[in-house]
Formats: sequence, C-alpha cells, structure tokens
Amino acid sequence: MSDIRIATAEDQVLLDKEAKYCSYGDTVHYIEPPRIFSRCEGSYVWDTEDQAYLDLQMWYSAVNFGYANPRLNNALKKQIDTLPQIASQYLHKGKIELSEMIAVDAKNKFGLDGRVHFNVGGSQSIEDSLKVVRNASNGKSLMFAFEGGYHGRTLGASSITSSFRYRRRYGHFGERANFIPFPYHFRGPKGMTKEEYGSHCVQQFARLFETEYNGVWDPKTNQCEYAAFYVEPIQGTGGYVIPPMNFYRELKHVLDQHGILMVSDEIQMGFYRTGKLWSIEHFDVQPDVIVFGKALTNGLNPLGGIWAREELINPKVFPPGSTHSTFASNPLGTAVGLEMFKMTSEVDYGAMVMAKGKYFLEGLQDLQKRFPIIGDVDGLGLALRCEICGPDGFTPDKATLDYMVEEGMKGDMLVDGQKLGLILDVGGYYKNVIILAPSLEISYPEIDLGLKLLEQLLVRATTR
Repeated sequence: MSDIRIATAEDQVLLDKEAKYCSYGDTVHYIEPPRIFSRCEGSYVWDTEDQAYLDLQMWYSAVNFGYANPRLNNALKKQIDTLPQIASQYLHKGKIELSEMIAVDAKNKFGLDGRVHFNVGGSQSIEDSLKVVRNASNGKSLMFAFEGGYHGRTLGASSITSSFRYRRRYGHFGERANFIPFPYHFRGPKGMTKEEYGSHCVQQFARLFETEYNGVWDPKTNQCEYAAFYVEPIQGTGGYVIPPMNFYRELKHVLDQHGILMVSDEIQMGFYRTGKLWSIEHFDVQPDVIVFGKALTNGLNPLGGIWAREELINPKVFPPGSTHSTFASNPLGTAVGLEMFKMTSEVDYGAMVMAKGKYFLEGLQDLQKRFPIIGDVDGLGLALRCEICGPDGFTPDKATLDYMVEEGMKGDMLVDGQKLGLILDVGGYYKNVIILAPSLEISYPEIDLGLKLLEQLLVRATTR
C-alpha cells in the first residue's frame, strides 16, 4: 500500500486559500490532505489528478439517481431556457404539479388528504414542520425523538437531534426533545428476537403514560405535554439502523392513543433509497407529517419540503405567510423533481432497488463470514450498513474504520488492472459503521466492484 498522499502544487495553493478564507463551520475534512474534485458521472467522481473513485455514499443520499444523470440534467437545462426564476409569491406550473404528485401519492398510500409546502432544504423543512406541529398543538414546544436520530443543524432541528455536540455552543431555541431508545437490535439486550426487542422498546415508551408521575401525561385532562414524535424510519447518521417491521405500527398505536403526531423524516431515506418512495411505507402506518429533501432534485437544486395532513396545514389553520423562504418552490428545483417522479414511474423502480439491495447485502454477508471484524450487516433496498468491530465482532472499532476510509481515498487499489479509490461514509452511535448509500442506478458489475474494493480495505485493515 502507498504512503500518505501529498497534494499537488496546484491543489496546495487552493488548500492554502481555503485555510485562510473559508469558514470551517460548514465543512468537515475527513482525510488530510482533503481531495479536490473536478468532475463526476454515474457512480464515480474524479479528482484534479483525474483519479477515479467509486462513490458508495452519493453525497449523503442526495444523489440517488447518479451523478450527472442525463435526464434530470436536461430537465434543469430546459427549465433554465424557459422560466429559470420567479418570485415565490407568484405561481408556476411546476410547483402546482409537483405538489399534486406528492399529495395524490400520499392519498393513495395512506388514505389521507394533505398538502405540500416547500422550502430550500432538509433542515429548513424540519423547521417548517415544527411550526406545523406546534401550531396544531397550541404552541407545545416539547417533542419526542430517538437516540441516534439526526434531523439537521439549524437551531430547531438540532434541538431534536440526539447529538448534544450540535447544540453545545448554542443552546436551545424553543424546542426540546425527550430522546427515546431506538430498537438497535445488534446492540440491544441479548435473548430477544428483533421483533421482541421492538415491542419491548414500545412498552418502555408506553410506560411514560401510565401515571402523571412519569412526567409527560395528565390523565385528568387526557393531555400530553409533547406535541409530536420525530422519527427517521431508518436511522441515517445513526448508522442505517433498521427497526423490526412491527415497531412503528405498535409505536403509532401509543401515539394515537395520546394525541401525539408522528413526523416521518425522509430526508435521507426518501425517494426510493429503501425501495419505496418513503421508507415509512414499509411499516404499515399513516404518518401525520412527512419531511423530505436531498434526492428530490438529485442534488441539483436545494429543494425540500413537507407533506402534512389536511387538518394540520389547510389555509384556515396554517394561513398564508405562516412560513416563507425566498427560494422555496423555485422553478428549477420543481422541474427536476417532476422529472424524477416521471422517470421513476416508468419502470418498477422499487422492485429494481430491492433486487440490487438484496444482491449487495448478500455480498456484504459473504464478507462478514470471512472477516470477523464485521460485527453486523443489514440493509433495506440500497440503504446498507456494515459495522466494524474489534476481533470479538462486537466492540466498536472506530479507529479501524477511520483507517479504511483513509485508505480508500488514496486511490491506489487495483481491480482488473484499473487503479481506483473508494468513497465511504461513516455513521453510527460509535462512528464505526460504514453506511452505504450507492446510486440507485448502480449496475451489478459496479456492485461487484464495490465489494472487491471493500474486501481490499478489509485485508489492509486486518493485516496492517
């Protein structure tokens, strides 16, 4: 294996400027020196030395449909030549049709009337959802959320994200959350099946409503102090943890009993990442609010939004001006979003993703059999996890995964005579989980290639 890679003279000039002029607050360098990239296509990105890297995280699942997807790129180019800009107080066809598409789909799947509200990204849409649920609950600012959950880094979103480090310097701005254990079966109590552990977690949550002395419920008035439960149906930054299929159905029963809304954060898992438009669809429940972003525009435009039940968002209860963003529902973003929906409706996109995910997961399971440091693998569609542990197959081993990530970015692995790098993303409660979010358009040979590159990294990690 090669030594630490040295930046080229041209790159070093740029890195020196970045060190002087760029805020470090909006970025994290996972390797040193950081790579500077120059182009992308499909499942690959190339750096300034024209070294190719297979990307298995696709901009944190924002580029679900592959880099430089020709069809989505062309939709953007066409819109630029017709109506590239319009103030958000004026209407345009794309906003109306995209809202209709999302709302009609929700009606067909959940049997609920609802409306769509746009904003410029995931965190901002979380903020809008907080306004909706606070408004519906007469201003309640307490929320339930999960340990391991991630909802963004704006002030409201960080208040319902379980990582204290995101709000340590800033405190709370209205919202506060009670963080509830998520059914993370691999690290849960032994002796329970996955489904039993899911039921156990729901039962522990339901205990909060047994008496007024559990701190959340007034049985005399049948009122809860908490407005909503924010869930990622499959935890994203928390490590792509997939709960048992009975979990949300049982949880929603408790929430409905006590008038607590369920908000499904689909920012990472939406738009077919798990083989369905929304990951909550796998669990046979009706969400009250859905928050989306990222892959709606395949990363070409910062557009996100919410869908909410009619009772929560109709103009009588959530009137004009309740929230606003200058670039919300902009015509470039809505044009790409519409084309994405058309593209994914022309084939059985969900079945395609599930088949590829099954194939990829089987490859990971084969690696797990051969490398004891892989403690757990799991997946739903093309949301996959690979937990790196110590020799016992359980103790979290962040250092080894950090080493693998750095080795992957050297761009010096050989497969069939081709020199390649591998881009991985790190997540999990202990930062020891490879969270895999490849392009949904990834080919089976590219899946095989990714598995071969992962194998090379595992060999390096276990023989260093």
